[in-house]
Amino acid sequence: MRPVSRLKPGRAFDRLVRLAPFLWLTAFFLVPFAITLKISLSEPATAIPPYLPLLDWRAGLDGWSTFLEALNFDNYATLYADPLYRDAALGSVAYAALASLILVALGTPLAYALARAPSRWQPLLVALVVVPFWTSFLIRIYAWIAILKPEGLLNLGLLRLGLISAPLTILNTDAAILIGLVYAYLPFMVLPLYAVMNRLDPTLREAAADLGASPTRVFWSVTVPLSLPGIVAGAGLCFIPMVGEFVIPDLLGGSETLMLGRVLWTEFFSNRDWPLASAVAVLILAIVVGPVVLFRDGLRTGDAEERRP
Repeated sequence: MRPVSRLKPGRAFDRLVRLAPFLWLTAFFLVPFAITLKISLSEPATAIPPYLPLLDWRAGLDGWSTFLEALNFDNYATLYADPLYRDAALGSVAYAALASLILVALGTPLAYALARAPSRWQPLLVALVVVPFWTSFLIRIYAWIAILKPEGLLNLGLLRLGLISAPLTILNTDAAILIGLVYAYLPFMVLPLYAVMNRLDPTLREAAADLGASPTRVFWSVTVPLSLPGIVAGAGLCFIPMVGEFVIPDLLGGSETLMLGRVLWTEFFSNRDWPLASAVAVLILAIVVGPVVLFRDGLRTGDAEERRP
């Protein structure tokens, strides 16, 4: 009779470590998503909780049958038919996409400058990029109200320089939303790019320069192509949360701004229509699935390139 094999403590710990991410995703993503999806298939009700149907566990299979039969897709039909939600979805994607393009345009040279800076200065420069995170996000966005309003610091500076003759209307416009998005998410663009550019082999740039390429040509022909995984990762890290952004459009965009984050807040807290709000939340998740896949593929591409000899 063979002795019963016991799992060694080291192997048990390794399996637990490997299992931990799946447990985390199950507890903090799959379960909340399942609850949100269930509520999105329900109907609003004046009750606690404010939706129906509710599952009666004591009824057994009959309870499950009644519960499943009462679920429907009416809320998703409303999202499709009502132009308000279509415009909000298109507006969210447009704002997030345009802000991501601006972030790539600003973050790429900034990350390149950080990576090319002397090594003794790089920790300080990276710390300066991260410093805004030490202040509350809400306080930083409120500060932009004081900067962008007609009598704010920006208009005051432009008037004193003689660049304008009358205060500009920036607050409560699309420009204000883009300014807020770019300011808030610029570190998320710079840091992944800096991490990639800082690991690039400097001999590649030197070889291109020896072959007669100008610094500009070296940047566009060598640095940027090799930094694409960081660009994809940074753009994904920015685009995904910007699609569901609420604070920036609410404070800087005014009441006419249509974005899914504001619609979601309105349905939950003003209209108390939890099923429709949950359907909006599922719609936001569906929109960001694409960037999440691109972000994952970008990381895999970066890892593959790092393993190449």
